[in-house]
Amino acid sequence: MKVLIATEKPFAAAAVDGIRKEVEAAGHTLALLEKYTEKTQLLDAVKDADALIIRSDKADADVFNAAKNLKIVVRAGAGYDNIDLAAATAHNVVAENTPGQNSNAVAELVLGLLVYAVRNFYNGKSGSELKGKKLGILAFGNVGRNVARIAKGFGMEVYAYDAFCPKNVIEEAGVKAVDSQEALFENCDIVSLHIPATPETKQSINYALVNKLHKGGILINTARKEVINEPELIKLLGEREDLKFITDIKPEADADFAKFEGRYFTTPKKMGAQTAEANINAGIAAAKQIKAFFANGDTKFQVNK
Repeated sequence: MKVLIATEKPFAAAAVDGIRKEVEAAGHTLALLEKYTEKTQLLDAVKDADALIIRSDKADADVFNAAKNLKIVVRAGAGYDNIDLAAATAHNVVAENTPGQNSNAVAELVLGLLVYAVRNFYNGKSGSELKGKKLGILAFGNVGRNVARIAKGFGMEVYAYDAFCPKNVIEEAGVKAVDSQEALFENCDIVSLHIPATPETKQSINYALVNKLHKGGILINTARKEVINEPELIKLLGEREDLKFITDIKPEADADFAKFEGRYFTTPKKMGAQTAEANINAGIAAAKQIKAFFANGDTKFQVNK
């Protein structure tokens, strides 16, 4: 079987070496398409591929139409909104992600950004501490659980809400479970978002919800920018000078948010999984999942069921 790595932003060399070792040990061949600049390059490379590994690259209907031999595509990372799931299903292609492989990297970034925010972005003025602050985690998946683990080390009081995670699971992790996202915002000084971008969640972080944050509240988003109702959040920041918004996903309305100097920060690009460890972990996990799929039909991480 031919396994293609198609990455506009390449994996680290160590990740590619690890992927190659897994793929070739299973008797498959590995092909690389790195730093491509035109979609046509991807469409040409995927024509004879049996398996595809991508990062933030788009696997859309054109890709599936071109890839006549394709049986599985794996997104090396947790989010998979760059895969057209309907098109994958229509072409009988299994689509998978690699959940949990970059969760610690994202969680560490969350706490790093929070320290930066409460210390007034290191502008030399007196700030505050995270110890004793109430942190709300919206969605208690792999990233949320790691955020809770690290936050407790800072001495924070940690709350969480997840519509799909039983309250007892949250409580067993030493975290206080609440009954709704409204209750999460009402109870907390800081809320960290870890929800996916779905029809239900898009634009859901709005004026009414964020306005429930305690005085001096901070909203941090390392999930997806689509979950933020940007016009409503801009309006709220204009009315409440005590609020801060920090993110590693540059908003569409970045220029409007930037007007709130000292209360808004975004990284130049999405940084959550940008560590050597996460890069290697996700890439090798993708290779192992492809190997298991061809060996015994394993589809444990399939997302287009």
